[in-house]
Formats: sequence, structure tokens, C-alpha cells
Amino acid sequence: MTDDARGQLLVSKVPLSFWGGVNPDSGVVVDEHHPLKGENLVGRVVAIPSGRGSCSGSGALLELILNDRAPAALLFVESEEILLLGALIGAMMFGKSMPVLRVNQSVFDQLRSGDEVSIQHNEIVLMSADVIQTFSAVRLDQSSKAGSAYDSADTSDASQQCDSALLKLTPRDREFLAGLHGKAAEVAMRIVLRMAVIQGAAELIPVTQAHIDGCIYHGPSSLQFAQQLVEWGAQVQVPTTLNALSVDQRRWQKQGVDPEVGEPASLLGDAYMAMGCQLSYTCAPYLLDTAPTFGEQIVWAESNAVAYANSVLGARTQKYPDFLDICIALTGRAPGAGAHLEQWRKPTVCVSMLPIVEPDDAFWPLLGYHVGLIASNDIPLVLGLEDLPATTDDLKAFSAAFATSSSMAMFHIAGHTPEAQWAAQSVAQPTADVDTEVSVVSVSLRDLLSSWRELNTADCEHVDMICLGNPHFSLTECQSLAALCIGREKDAQVDVIVTVGREIMAQAAHAGAIEELRKFGVQFINDTCWCMLQEPVIPKVGSTLMTNSGKYAHYGPGLVDRRMHFGSLAECVDAACSGKRRMRLPKWLQTP
Repeated sequence: MTDDARGQLLVSKVPLSFWGGVNPDSGVVVDEHHPLKGENLVGRVVAIPSGRGSCSGSGALLELILNDRAPAALLFVESEEILLLGALIGAMMFGKSMPVLRVNQSVFDQLRSGDEVSIQHNEIVLMSADVIQTFSAVRLDQSSKAGSAYDSADTSDASQQCDSALLKLTPRDREFLAGLHGKAAEVAMRIVLRMAVIQGAAELIPVTQAHIDGCIYHGPSSLQFAQQLVEWGAQVQVPTTLNALSVDQRRWQKQGVDPEVGEPASLLGDAYMAMGCQLSYTCAPYLLDTAPTFGEQIVWAESNAVAYANSVLGARTQKYPDFLDICIALTGRAPGAGAHLEQWRKPTVCVSMLPIVEPDDAFWPLLGYHVGLIASNDIPLVLGLEDLPATTDDLKAFSAAFATSSSMAMFHIAGHTPEAQWAAQSVAQPTADVDTEVSVVSVSLRDLLSSWRELNTADCEHVDMICLGNPHFSLTECQSLAALCIGREKDAQVDVIVTVGREIMAQAAHAGAIEELRKFGVQFINDTCWCMLQEPVIPKVGSTLMTNSGKYAHYGPGLVDRRMHFGSLAECVDAACSGKRRMRLPKWLQTP
């Protein structure tokens, strides 16, 4: 039997985000907090429990595949649809496939870095110390029913027929599939069907709106994908907003961004606009007037937005990968699976937070990050914070940090999120669809301290830049920052930059906050956010950044090769004024 893939194993027990965690040009792991940091994935069989973090992992993997810098194969234990989708797009639209398999825990436990393995359809042949072992696996990059990938040039192949036969389709679904609404909608429906079958959905469901994360520029592959859809006549079927781009579309030239990045990144935004998407360019679509309501079925990508929509708003969406988001928007149909369904919104772990006294706003992103580490593949119900005040900005910060360290689409916080009471009842009175007991994990200040140290990678007091707005600032955050800056003087050597969506910036300007912040010396960037900003916006001579974002504190070191200070918004203003961040713990985090 001919090998589908062959290579040396690279194994880690820690999930990995390919976006922000792997350099798409080299294939080297750059995640500062991951045990594989510095390892090159090219040509190796990478075995990890699952992905985590950003919905853009699919785009990052596609770029690796088209760059010929991808792993030889990927092995997972848990369900992993974000990275799988990148591999499927590579095969279905660009003819470059890569095996993706799921193994059980007992097989995963026998895998060791350095051992040679080959992939033969749905079998893994392990060659270790002159012993050859063969293990069965579930092949995810090929339909388990049809056994082969789509031929993008053949709209009537066996895979398509088999996938469509496994789901209950409406007459309009079949119209899309038959190409009656154009080539783009046809291909989009085929991709949606493939993912629906993999997810075990019985049917497709209608969605009312979409938010597209695929407008982030990973490299030529992302622009090629979008422009191909435009050439095929793509038009969205539901109101669709766009995530932050990789550049400030109106100002990237003035900011000194390399045209080799700025021009294609801007063109990518234009391509999605040509499909009928709205000019929103924000990673915080829940701040817009178009935000969904409780129970509304939507298709959102962007990890923090997904977590917030499900958990804080009570809307319903899976954590959709880049590319699948636009495919669903082009058809208005989503797999009836995952967080769209009540049974998949129930908590699978309870996190009990021990008492905490008068925390500042750094508590919520820190806790979100820590809970995400605990519940990397579980939906958590957080208990013990019922009497602690939490603003929508606090929950926004929690959502972003949680979505950074977890692969899950939602969480519940007792006393603060709309489905928490129902979630607690589902734990107390489990139904027949719950086959395991929900475990309880206690979190103390000592536990949070470990995550605090993980996010604070700076080893000196010096601060070169304050990085705020990851996710994009809200109106109330602009006002809070302005109140902290009034009557104070910024150190001339410290840059303070806020990323914020165009609509919210207009609201903040009307409220007088922007003028006040500009007096202090704050600079504003629209259309993009810190996860995409590089030099020269990040100063070449600057070595140390400070942020109040748990998300950026995690991703920053790998993305821009800088040390990070993480702390409250007030601490960020203090550092902006003094040029230093005092290296001490906040009072609420100091353990007896």
C-alpha cells in the first residue's frame, strides 16, 4: 500500500493554535507559551490533542500547505474542525491535500517524538525501536462514507452525492448544490455539506447573519481564495459584517506598512466587500447595532466574538473557522451541530473560584485565560463570582482571553451570563444525553498567579509602548481611558495606541472622549488590531510592550518578538506617564 504521508513524529500534550503559534512562512512554532516553541513542523507528523485559540488557524494552515511548509500529517485526539477546514480547502480548491486523522487517547499515549510513522488511508504505521505497530484512526480529510476528497472540477462526484444523501436538504439547498445560484454558491454548499457530515449534523439550519474572520491576510492563499469566489460571482445571502483586516485600510501607507503586505491585505477587504459584506472591519461585532439577540442562530468567526456571542449574548454559533464562515454566508445555511443545539451548550466542567477581594479590571482577562487552560476542550460553568460586579467590558475581556487558551465556543459564569442558571440546573439534574459526571475544579489565587506570570514575560520595568484594544475598544472603554488620562502627562518616549472600530470611534468622538485622549497623546488605529500589527507600527527600537489584554499578552511575544507587561487599564496609564511598570503584584492577587 502506498503511503499517504510519512515522517517523523512531533508530539505534544498541549493544544496549539496555528494562527499566532506557527510562522506561516517557515513552519516554526513561535508560541512563547507552548512546549514545542522553536520546533519546525515542516514534513513532520504532528500529534496534538487539538487546536486552540483563533478561528484563523484554518487560514494559517492553508498558507503553510500552499507554501509547501506544512506538516506531513496532523493527528488529533479531540474534535478539531478549524485546522481540518484548512486542509479541506487546500484539497478542494487548490488540489493540495494533507492527511488529518483522529486517534483515541490510548493510541496517542503511545506516540513519541522522533519515531517514524506512515499514514496509509485510515491506518497509522508506527516504527519504533525495530517494532512495527499498526493503529486504526478516523480519517477526517476524506469523507468517512465516500472515501475520497472532492474533485473541485466535478460537481457530481461520489463524495458530493454521498454527503448530500446523509443530510436532510431543502429544495433550495439542492438548488445551490446543482449550481443554479452560481459557481461560488455551489462550491460553498459543497464545503458546508462536507463539514456538516464530519460534524454528524442531521440537517442544515438557516442563519440570520454572519461575521467573517477570513478577511485577515495570512499570505497569498487567503487573497487567492477570496478573489476566486468573487470571480465565481459570490454574493452573501444574509447580512454579513467583516472582522478586522490586517491593515488600517485608509492609513497603512502613512503608517509605513510594507506595500507587499498593505496592498494585498487591503485588496482582501475589497474582495469581501465585493461579495456584499458590510464595511465594519472590527473584531468586536457585538458592539455594533447589528449584534444578535438571545437565541438567534448566526454564523460568526473570530474566537473572542464567538465566545461573547454564545456566552454573554446567548446567541448561537459554532466556533467557525476562516473560509467556512463565508461559505455559510453565501448559502445562508449552517450545519445543525455544536453550539447551535441546546445539548451542546451544557457545561462539561465546573470551575469553582475561591473568594477574591476587590479585584481590578485585570482580574477578568486573567481568569478567562486561566479557565481556558483548565477547560481547553470543555464548556466551563464558573461558580463563586455571583456577588462580584462585572461590566460588559469585563465579560468582553474574559471572552477574548478564554478563547485564546481554549478551543471551545462558549462558557457560563453564574450570576453574569444568561444561560448560567439553566447550565447549573443541567449539572444538578443531568438528562439522558449526559453520559459523564461533570467534574469540579477549584481555582485559588495561587493558581491565578501562575497564569499571571505566564502573561507577564517582561523581565524589566521599562515600557516602550502601551497596546490597547484587543479586542477593539468599546465606547465605555474609551471613556474610562479618557477619565484616567485627564490632568496627567504622558512620557514622550512611550507610545500609546488604541485600536478601535470606525463606528465606535465615531461614537467616542461625539462623546468627547477622542479629543481628550488625543490631548494626552493617544494614537488611534482603525480596521485592524494588535494581532496583525507589526513593525513599523511596533517600534523597531522598542523591546517591551504593555497591555491590559490577556489575548495580546499571550500572542504578542510570538507575533512581534517583544516582551510583555500585562496589567489593569489604570496600570497601563501609570506606565505611559512614567515609562515604567512597577514589578509587583496587585493587592488582590497577593496570597497570604
